[in-house]
Amino acid sequence: MVDQELNQDLEERVITLFHRSLEAKMESGEILAPALVDASHLVVDALLNERKILIAGNGISAANGQVLSACLMNRFERERPGFAAYTLATNPVAITAFASDKSFNDIFAKQVLALGQDGDVLVLFTTSGNPSNLIQAVAAAHDRNMSVVAFTGRDGGNIPSLLYDNDMEIRVPVDSRARIHEVHLLCTFCLCDLIDNQLFGPLET
Repeated sequence: MVDQELNQDLEERVITLFHRSLEAKMESGEILAPALVDASHLVVDALLNERKILIAGNGISAANGQVLSACLMNRFERERPGFAAYTLATNPVAITAFASDKSFNDIFAKQVLALGQDGDVLVLFTTSGNPSNLIQAVAAAHDRNMSVVAFTGRDGGNIPSLLYDNDMEIRVPVDSRARIHEVHLLCTFCLCDLIDNQLFGPLET
């Protein structure tokens, strides 16, 4: 028999989680808006110059990277030409080859060095800003004269100190990993909207 009191407690917890998600997004929106606009200019400039976007992240952050790649290569909210965007976490053969031959820390850097070119953009997703494979990816991007857009959280971790003046950090100012992932996803959609808006004009409603 279903425990009605337990179900009521769980339903209230769901509502609380919705509220926490909304609060994290509202808290982040005004803070992140300028950085998202600047990041969109960086990506738009690369796309107009026929450059590509390389995307990296671990775990759920890799999934957020896949969302960005899909929205850029296919479409966001309108039909339009696809853009060159590649998620570096989605090739298990290459990843396991790099990890087996040397170290898991190399799985993104080696791909950046192999695929990256002057003017490309590396987009990172991380809640902590500390994964070694992403830190090495930043160094590899700079070796290829690429710009970096880093979606981070909490205090930003180690990655902000590695960024150059022409790079961008989009830091979600909350502590919960789940909330950071949620805001990163919303930021991804905002970034895609800003890119499409600049390249193709406002979307008619």
